[in-house]
Amino acid sequence: MKHSIGAQLAAIFTGLMAVVLAANLLANYFFLERYYVHRLEQTLTKAYRLVDEHMTEDGLDADYFSDRGSEINQLFFSNNMDLVVLDESFDRILSTRMNSDVMAGRLYGYATGLEPEEDAVILKQSENYKIQRKKDSMMNLDYLEMWGVLSKSGYFMIRIPMSSIHESVGISARFSLIFSLAALVICFALIWFLSNRFTRPVRELTELSKRMADLDFNARYTSGGSNEIGQLGDHFNKMSDTLQETISQLKSANNELQRDIERKEKQEQMRSEFLSNVSHELKTPLALIRGYAEGLQECINDDQESREFYCDVIIDEAGKMNAMVQKLLTLNQLEFGNEQVEMSRFDIVPLIKGKLQSLQILAQQKEAQITYEGPEELYVWGDEYMVEEVLTNYLSNALNHVAGDRNIFISAGEAPEREGASRIAVFNNGELIPEEDLGRLWDKFYKVDKARTREYGGSGVGLSIVKAIMDSFHQPYGVSNIPDKNGVEFWFELENA
Repeated sequence: MKHSIGAQLAAIFTGLMAVVLAANLLANYFFLERYYVHRLEQTLTKAYRLVDEHMTEDGLDADYFSDRGSEINQLFFSNNMDLVVLDESFDRILSTRMNSDVMAGRLYGYATGLEPEEDAVILKQSENYKIQRKKDSMMNLDYLEMWGVLSKSGYFMIRIPMSSIHESVGISARFSLIFSLAALVICFALIWFLSNRFTRPVRELTELSKRMADLDFNARYTSGGSNEIGQLGDHFNKMSDTLQETISQLKSANNELQRDIERKEKQEQMRSEFLSNVSHELKTPLALIRGYAEGLQECINDDQESREFYCDVIIDEAGKMNAMVQKLLTLNQLEFGNEQVEMSRFDIVPLIKGKLQSLQILAQQKEAQITYEGPEELYVWGDEYMVEEVLTNYLSNALNHVAGDRNIFISAGEAPEREGASRIAVFNNGELIPEEDLGRLWDKFYKVDKARTREYGGSGVGLSIVKAIMDSFHQPYGVSNIPDKNGVEFWFELENA
C-alpha cells in the first residue's frame, strides 16, 4: 500500500540510522582533528597566560615555577609540554627540560628572523605570540609551538606534541562521548514521538473494540488517517452501524415471531371478550343518553336551564363513549397484532421530559408537582411511539388519583432484579390500592372505584393498553403500593441499548 505502516516505519528508522551514521562519519572526518588542534591551542594559551602572569620586572617568580604542585607545573606535566624562556639578551632564564638547547636555539632563530618558517603552518597569531604547527624532522613528530614575547620582558616558547597517545585517546573519547550522547538524546526523542503517534490510534481502536463488545454503538473512531489503522477505524465505524441496525432488525423480527405464535391462540377469545365488554360498558352511557333525550323530547322540564343541563349530560356521555371507543380500537389493534412494533434504540430521557412539559398545565390545575429523578441519558430498546403511550397512561392515571402531598415522581434507573435492563416508574401520593385489586388492574374495563373513575371520565381501558404494549415488547411491568411514602407506583422495564 502507498501509506503502509510497515513501509513507513522501515523508511523512518532506516533513514534515521543512515543519518546518524553519516553524521558520525562526517563529524570525525571534518571536525575531530580541528577539535583536537583547538583544544591544544587552548592549552597553550592557558600555559602562556600562567607564564606571563608570573613574570616580574626582575624576571621570573622563582618560587612559583619551582613548586611542583603549582598550576603551571601540573599543566605542563599532564600535557607533556616543554617551555623555554629567554631574557632580552637571549640568555636562558627558564626551561622545563634539562636539555632544551634545541628549543632555545629555535626561539632565538624565530625572534631574530634567522630560523626559516616556511615549513611551519601558522594556526593563530596575535600581537604577542604565534601558534604554529611544525614537524620535527629529527624525531619525526608533529608539534604545536607557541612563541612570542612576554608582557614584562623576554621571549618564550611552549611546545606540545600532537602525537601524545594519552591525550589523543582522551580527546577522541570525550568527543565521541559528547556526540554519542547528543545523538542518543535526539534519537530517543524522535522514537518516543513517533511511537506515541503510531500507538495512539491503536489504543483508541482497543478502547473502541471494548465498547463495541459491550454493545455501546455510540463509540466512534475519530483519529482518521489513510493508512491501515485509519482504514481499520473506518471499518470499525461501519461495523458499529451495521451491528446496531442488524440487532434492531433481529429484535423486531424476534418480537414479530413471538407475536405471530401467540396471536392465533388469542384471537377467538379476544373477540368474544371484546364484544362482551363493549356491550357492557356502552350500556350505561347509552341508557343515560336515551333517558335524557326522551326527557327533552317529552319536555319534562320547560325552563332553559334544565334543557341545557340535559344537553350537557348527553354531550358529556357521548364524548366519554367516543374516547372509550378510540381506546378500544387501539387496544384491539394491539391485541390482534395489527399494530406494527418497530424496535429501535433510543434515548428515553428526552421522551420523559417532553411528556412532563406537556402535562405542566394539567398538573397546575390539579395542584400537583411532577418531578423527574434519573440520568440525563438512558438508551433502551423499544417502539418509541408505544413507550410514549405507556408513559401517557401512567401519568394520566397518576394525575387523576393524586392526593395528600400531591407529588408525582418519575424515576429511571437500573432494574432491581435484572441485569442489562432499566426500570421507569411513576409514583403518586394518594390512596393505596387494595391488595386483592392489584392483579386485576390490567383487565379491560376493571375499575377499583367506579364512582370516582366515572367522575373524571375513566373507561378502565388505559392500563389494558399498557399491558398489551408491554406484552408485545415481552418486557415486565407492574404496580406496587408504597405505604412508607403514602402512594402507589406503576412501573415498566426495557432492555438497555
